[in-house]
Amino acid sequence: MVYHSSFVNEEGITKACGCPLLPLKSHIKGPAPVSDQGALDIVDEAITFFRANVFFRNFDVKSSADKLLIYLTLYINIALKRLEGCRTLAEGTKAIINLGLEKVPVPGEPGFPFGGLFAPPESQEEAELFRNYLKQIREETSGRLLSCTYRSNGTPNKWWLAFSKRKFMNIIVPHDPPDGSRRLNTSMGRLNTGDDSHAGRFRKIQ
Repeated sequence: MVYHSSFVNEEGITKACGCPLLPLKSHIKGPAPVSDQGALDIVDEAITFFRANVFFRNFDVKSSADKLLIYLTLYINIALKRLEGCRTLAEGTKAIINLGLEKVPVPGEPGFPFGGLFAPPESQEEAELFRNYLKQIREETSGRLLSCTYRSNGTPNKWWLAFSKRKFMNIIVPHDPPDGSRRLNTSMGRLNTGDDSHAGRFRKIQ
C-alpha cells in the first residue's frame, strides 16, 4: 500500500505550479513558511515513507501534497544513488553538496521529471517562486537524510544506503550527475491523478 501525505488541508497555503508550498521545519532561507519545530512536515513524511514507497511502480495521487511527496521520494532516490560508495560522512556530505549545486528545473523546463503532474508556471515570478521552494526543500531533505544514512561515528548505515539500488516508479537514476549523454529513464512509471489528461507514461527527461 502506498503511503500518502497527511497534508490535505490547503487552506491558507500558497500554491505554485499546482503544488502547495507547505511549511518546513527549516532555518534554510527560502519561501516556505516556518513550521512548528515539534510538528511533522512533508520532509519528515517523505523520509519516513521512502523505504516503503520506493518499491511502488504506480502512485495514486490523492491530494496536491502527494505531488510534493512524489517529487521528494524521487529526490531521496537520487541522493542515495549519489551517496553510494561514500564511505564516510565527510564524503557523503561532499556528494550531497555537489547535488545541491545542480540546476533545479521547474515544470516546462528540460530535466523536470513529472511534467504531466505539475502545472507549468504562468509567469516568471511563479517559476522562480517554485524553483526557490524546491531548492529549499531539497536542501532540507538532504541534511536530514545524511542523519539517516550515516551513524554518529560517521560510518554508513547499510539499512538506508541499500535502498540506493531501488528504482522509484521504475525510474532509472544515473550514479553520476546528469549531462548531455545521460537521462533519467522514466518510461515505465505511471501516475493516476484521476484526470485522464495526466494519466499515462512519464515523458523522458531530455
